Amino acid sequence: MNTPDENFKGVCLISKSLRQKFVEWAGFTIRYSFWAKAYYRQQEAKGKPHNTIIRSLAFKWIRILFRCWKTHTPYDESTYLTALKSKGSPLLKFAMESEL
Repeated sequence: MNTPDENFKGVCLISKSLRQKFVEWAGFTIRYSFWAKAYYRQQEAKGKPHNTIIRSLAFKWIRILFRCWKTHTPYDESTYLTALKSKGSPLLKFAMESEL
């Protein structure tokens, strides 16, 4: 039987303590990242609980940082926002409508 630290295939992806550090860090990014704040407000408007939002935000950050690591490029907020815009992300639409 898989533990919470294992994915669907049974491979351990990330330790509990590292996952918790990502969750804590994701909470701090709301203050400094435009899209993270917009994502938090969007999910909050949908009625999601704070902890659920922060965990899903941490997962988004993990995916972003993994991509940066894989491509050997530093994270750049403007590059990420441009990518969201080019994909027609509803997150940016929400941010503009709510004037974050």
